[in-house]
Amino acid sequence: MLAGLAGFTALALAQAQALTPERVALQPFSGVAQGAPPPDWRLVGLPDNKAPLTRFDVVQLGQERVLRVRTDKSYGTLSHVAPPAAGTVLQWRWRLEQALAQADLRTKAGDDAALKVCALFDLPLEELGFGDRTLLRLARALSGEKLPAATLCYVWDTTLPAGTIVPNAYSDRVRYMVLDSGSARLGQWVSHRQDVAADYLRSFGSSASGVPPLLAIAVGADADNTGGASLGYVGDIALVKQ
Repeated sequence: MLAGLAGFTALALAQAQALTPERVALQPFSGVAQGAPPPDWRLVGLPDNKAPLTRFDVVQLGQERVLRVRTDKSYGTLSHVAPPAAGTVLQWRWRLEQALAQADLRTKAGDDAALKVCALFDLPLEELGFGDRTLLRLARALSGEKLPAATLCYVWDTTLPAGTIVPNAYSDRVRYMVLDSGSARLGQWVSHRQDVAADYLRSFGSSASGVPPLLAIAVGADADNTGGASLGYVGDIALVKQ
């Protein structure tokens, strides 16, 4: 269970830049050369390299540069700090080319996602149960970083209907919200605009006494549990004020 928790919470913080008071962009993928992701996006894998890293690179697709996300029995996320001036509306677009046929977010064996964009929150430890506090303290001690205490991941799933919310099979401190599902829109760009504060309250329900500060935004994909492979793309991501 600790490995699963650490895999989702071992996301480090980086620097960001504000473009306007209303729209704060995380360092854009479209603004860098093809190849490695922008430096403000930090790659994080599972502790002790328990799975190969998901591959992230910036590629030219059509008229713009976007982030390509490829899994092969792998796990990985890119994490970017949430700027202090950022709003709580998260907007981005993504495109899935190859899904994970065996994924099932309700089980540990199927706990994989071909595309996910996650919001990481700084929930006070005193609001967690004893077991979660213990695991988080241990994970923070092992990583040497202040890891998030609550994470909400928007996912493109294989079978669960859009709108489904499920807890992570390894940790109750992670929730999945399915935004796109199945193969009907494979190969198409899909845009999303989500109020992460409202979605946090909806996802964590009675356990949420309020909305904690937003620490970071992460984008990722994993296929380490199902042993599959996937391919997707993500455009620039921004936090927008209401």
